[in-house]
Amino acid sequence: MDIKNLTLPQTPHPTVDTTEYFQNRRVILFGLPGAFTPTCSTKQLPGYEAMWDMFQSKGIDDIICVSVNDAFVMGKWFADQDIANVKWIADGSGILTEKLGMLVRKDNLGFGARSWRYAAVINNGIVEQMFAEEGKCDDHGEDPYDISSPENVYEKLKKRIR
Repeated sequence: MDIKNLTLPQTPHPTVDTTEYFQNRRVILFGLPGAFTPTCSTKQLPGYEAMWDMFQSKGIDDIICVSVNDAFVMGKWFADQDIANVKWIADGSGILTEKLGMLVRKDNLGFGARSWRYAAVINNGIVEQMFAEEGKCDDHGEDPYDISSPENVYEKLKKRIR
């Protein structure tokens, strides 16, 4: 799956051009339903932050969190979480999330369009490995969190790189 040639506005921050952003780098991109939500704030984001050095030892250049939130919300959330290593992309219109096939409706929670929870290893703009939670559908009644966890992604990378 190729995620090149997308332009993602990051007002008031610089726009992200995915061709440039992912060029010549191997990154983990993880998507989550929303900033300031319980699992995202207590497990997924802090988990990737805590394992930053471990992922770098496995050839990962960057870890990037994407959410269907605006840049103001993402910036505030990262500041509140005291995140120093993981970067963020605000996908306010769901452009990148839709291209990855991870856009879902969460109207049952009053969220509207959001990201399904996933992680992906992206190598030079191409998805190398995808770790999407099972049961992806609109208005899912639960919030699965296992396959996209940093611990699971790390274990799979560890086995693959040997």
